[in-house]
Amino acid sequence: MRRTSPLVHLTLIVAIALSAFPLYWLFVVASRSNDIVGDWPPPLLPGSHLLDNISRLFDAEDAHFLKGMLNSAIASLAVTVSVVFFSSLAGFAFAKLRFRGKNFLLMTILGTMMIPVQMGIIPLYMIMVDFGWENRLQAVIVPFLVSAFGVFLMRQYAERAVPDELIEAARVDGCHTFRIFWTIVMPALRPGAAVLGLFTFMGTWNEFLWPLAVLESDNPTVQFSLNQLSTSYYTDYTLMFSGALVATLPLLLVFLVSGKQIIGGIMEGAVKS
Repeated sequence: MRRTSPLVHLTLIVAIALSAFPLYWLFVVASRSNDIVGDWPPPLLPGSHLLDNISRLFDAEDAHFLKGMLNSAIASLAVTVSVVFFSSLAGFAFAKLRFRGKNFLLMTILGTMMIPVQMGIIPLYMIMVDFGWENRLQAVIVPFLVSAFGVFLMRQYAERAVPDELIEAARVDGCHTFRIFWTIVMPALRPGAAVLGLFTFMGTWNEFLWPLAVLESDNPTVQFSLNQLSTSYYTDYTLMFSGALVATLPLLLVFLVSGKQIIGGIMEGAVKS
């Protein structure tokens, strides 16, 4: 292998520093008192108020931050599991099964990706009101159980990752379609499913506009709770940064777990090939 030059290492170090500095600055402000916000030069070392700020964060009555974290965790996990399962199932069907109208259905699904999400908020909200789901957690979960992007992604991945000969051999052995999907196709789609799950979890966790429209302040998601911290006349920046820091930790954990799955799947495929 060709040795990399010092310029490559320097570029990577600079890129890592620029990417990590916002998280570090988030931690620095969250660990300080509110009187350092306007200081110049700004402090670059963490302070000793992190635990106090986090305690005040969970004690804030208007934010309901703990409930927001729980609601976001439930909604993100439910949506992620559903999107990964149904997208993998639909992707397998569009990639490897033959049925009438397959191309038309696929183009219809892809066409829904061209419609901005904001255009559907009002009719979707009216549907939630008809169902009696306003200020209910299922209003944040049910409309997003299936993703057109997820179907397209898993269809493209299944097209390359699953050989047709393997499916035909399973049919000769007497496997029905769902068993082929669950025992043969799904393990092969694991790297793609990990990527889709990561993006879905992050998107659902960071969703703000739809929960703001359909939920109320006493039953928020985590992003709704963070917004509640900045609605008063006096903005407590250390409290907001503490909330952002705590809200970022689950995303980092999911990224680390999914990153291992992605790398493991790539290495497994490389060994098999």
